[in-house]
Amino acid sequence: MPKPRTSQLASLRTFLRSFSSSSTESRFPFSKISSFNSASQPPPHHHQLFTHLTSNNGSWAQPISPFSISSRLISSDTGGGGEKKNPLSEEEGSESLAKSLSQELIKNPDAESLSLSQRLDLSFSHVKITPSIVASTLNIVASIVNGSSEEKFPGVRSGVLDFLKWVSSRPNFHVDDELLSYFVIYFGRRKDFKATREVLVDGVRKTGKTCFESFVDRLVRAGRPDDVVHLFKIMEKEYGWTRDKDSLKFIVSKLCDYGFAKPAEKMVKSLANEFFPDEYICDALIRGWCVAEKLDEVKRVAAEMYRGGFEIGTSAYNAILGCVCRLCRRKDPFLLLPEAEKVLLQMEEAGVPRDVETFNVLISNLCKIRKTTDAVDLFHRMGEWGCYPNETTFLLLIRSLFQAARVGEGDEFIDRMKSAGYSDALNRKEYYGFLKILCGIERIDHAISIFAKMKEDGCEPGALTYDLLIGKLSAHGRSDKANALFKEAESNGIPIEQKTYKLDPRFAKKKPIAVKKEKKRETLPEKMARRRRRLKKIRLSYVKKPKRTMRAM
Repeated sequence: MPKPRTSQLASLRTFLRSFSSSSTESRFPFSKISSFNSASQPPPHHHQLFTHLTSNNGSWAQPISPFSISSRLISSDTGGGGEKKNPLSEEEGSESLAKSLSQELIKNPDAESLSLSQRLDLSFSHVKITPSIVASTLNIVASIVNGSSEEKFPGVRSGVLDFLKWVSSRPNFHVDDELLSYFVIYFGRRKDFKATREVLVDGVRKTGKTCFESFVDRLVRAGRPDDVVHLFKIMEKEYGWTRDKDSLKFIVSKLCDYGFAKPAEKMVKSLANEFFPDEYICDALIRGWCVAEKLDEVKRVAAEMYRGGFEIGTSAYNAILGCVCRLCRRKDPFLLLPEAEKVLLQMEEAGVPRDVETFNVLISNLCKIRKTTDAVDLFHRMGEWGCYPNETTFLLLIRSLFQAARVGEGDEFIDRMKSAGYSDALNRKEYYGFLKILCGIERIDHAISIFAKMKEDGCEPGALTYDLLIGKLSAHGRSDKANALFKEAESNGIPIEQKTYKLDPRFAKKKPIAVKKEKKRETLPEKMARRRRRLKKIRLSYVKKPKRTMRAM
């Protein structure tokens, strides 16, 4: 190895002193670090402070910033030809970059000497930030701090706001409505609507329909219908959103989807002079009262609709049918079919046609009360009303058949679903649900066959799928198959947490226990009978055998 020059050693010592010093001079700008780099070399990374490899001209390699992410995420080592070889895919690199960003956001600002924007500039100034990376970062932060108090992560709120400012200041990066909606969703999940309003007010000229829908959705999920109603009054003045009938429809629909029918109806009536309700709003109100399970209010709103010249549509009748079925399941499941027939007769009298959603509601409720045979019969009768099953219909029946241990019919419906053109709906999530049901009813062999079919259809199993099957196989005492699955997951690069699985006592091989036969004390009748048999045997031993027996011999 060639020896470094004196001037280079002096520059290295100067850098080390500036890095280890606790004074304000230690907060060196990124330009000082880049002075060690040549124009053709990639930006510095933090996986090690100094590289001990020498270059072709014998000079020392450049120092590395301790704050930046690993070089594997952005660039790789150069080969002999000078071409860069990236060992990771773009998706894996984005995910790793999002994890590195999230770790910076959750740090306590009081324990750091540099602010968040300075740390991000030092570490990620050479990285191209995309909206998908921002969304992944916020999702990771939300999963880390989910359910935690502010005391555990005191700097997360300010960190996310500073992250938005840092992203906005990036060159060649456009902050639009969709990007701001990611921050609205994040703070909405944390129920920090004060920070959400700060984001919306700061980006008042950039927010639009996506931010509005995300904000309304999070307010409704948080159980704040009054704030949603108030938002419609001030949305144009404070946030610059258009206050029209479409926005009113969206708010009413969201409120009714979560059962807030009373404030939604009050809002519609107060704005009737400005925005006259139509059939969509009326159907939404009926759906809202059905979610709240208030059939009396449903009848009242339906009567007002008829008086106003509106007709109840198929979607409203489907909501009424679902409400009736839920109430019957709770009070008396045997009344489900008769009461559902009454609603269907009302639909026929009103001239409202049935659709596939009507049958999905009936099939779903029949499967929930374990009337799988009736659900299958109803499936075969759908064509009588000109309706054809969709992916939801097939998935409902497949789950119900597997729960009823009718695994052969379940496989047939999977094949029928594929032949009907709904193979795209059989994704990894749905297959995992099937495996969970089969493992729950101890049909592990059939679960393995479904697992094989899952891989044949191009659905790559994840860590949850492997962990479920390995645990169930271990509980059944089939450790060889469990070990094979574990090795398969490792070969596919899927991280499986190693843990101890307990053997289910029901499937443990029990050794036969030799039971000692205890001599029973004979009763007096048994003793007398045994004595008579013995005496008869002795008496017959002295008697001459009859002639017939002798002739036969």
